[in-house]
Amino acid sequence: MSLMHKFLGAATAVSLSAVTAIAEPALIFDLGGKFDKSFNESAFNGATRWATENNSSFKEIELQSDAQREQALRRFAESGANPIVMAGFMFATALGEVAKDYPDTKFAIIDMVVDAPNVRSVVFNEHEGSYLVGMLAAQASKTGTVGFIGGMDIPLIRKFACGYVQGVKSVNPDAVVVQNMTGTTPAAWNDPVKGSELTKAQIAQGADVIYAAAGGTGVGVLQTAADEDILSIGVDSNQNYLHSGKVLTSMLKRVDNAVYDAMTQGADLETGFNIMGISNGGVGYALDEHNASLITTDMQASVDAASGQIASGALAVHDYMSDNSCPVE
Repeated sequence: MSLMHKFLGAATAVSLSAVTAIAEPALIFDLGGKFDKSFNESAFNGATRWATENNSSFKEIELQSDAQREQALRRFAESGANPIVMAGFMFATALGEVAKDYPDTKFAIIDMVVDAPNVRSVVFNEHEGSYLVGMLAAQASKTGTVGFIGGMDIPLIRKFACGYVQGVKSVNPDAVVVQNMTGTTPAAWNDPVKGSELTKAQIAQGADVIYAAAGGTGVGVLQTAADEDILSIGVDSNQNYLHSGKVLTSMLKRVDNAVYDAMTQGADLETGFNIMGISNGGVGYALDEHNASLITTDMQASVDAASGQIASGALAVHDYMSDNSCPVE
């Protein structure tokens, strides 16, 4: 082999090596599973959309316990994944430790703020979207009593509840909002049996529309509501299809967009604080063929008007996270 052939062969090898070294992004799901039909599944849908559009792939892992969080982050960082996206606030402590050890790796955390130069912190104005579905609940209710079932009892889920109550009360100040949380540990995100029990208890108190912000637990809420012939409200993903004609609407939290955007930016991910609300399409409500018969023209008009006011700043929905209180209950 000539010297030139050797040189060209070496150059080709280097070129191929560079191609194969292009970093894949990684996605770590929170407890509750990739196909929880809610938060995690929305994250998966965003990653899948990115992979399909770019004819590419991403690394992923479903956690089985809290103890795996730091291990998963380090494993992906060591493998060269970039960026690494994690779905859920519970990653904050582990990420705070790992991010500083891998300064050349970009990370994106959803639902929590981690102050590090290589981290994008994505938070949502869930209270805004919850306000809208609260308005719809109050307008659809025949009893004047509606319900809210949260997952783990944490300020973030109280934020959903507070926005929902404000929306309900804006339509019917005399409405009763029955509230329950599923539990105080991460297991509360994946307990559809407990979700069913709480739904039945709220129905016994007169609730005829129930909003579930509880991850996989919410699947039990929606199922029982349909079985008992009342309306439910889904969360995060569009869950209207789960019980067509029985799910009033779903509060859309565009986790999919957050994941898609992070993977699209790749290793050049813009870090820092990122807020997604009504004004930039981060939250909203779902209207499709599965719930069109449940949402009247007047209902849609009133909610769309409120959405416009929130986006413009003319209507401010109180954020529970600002002071851990809610002005209406």
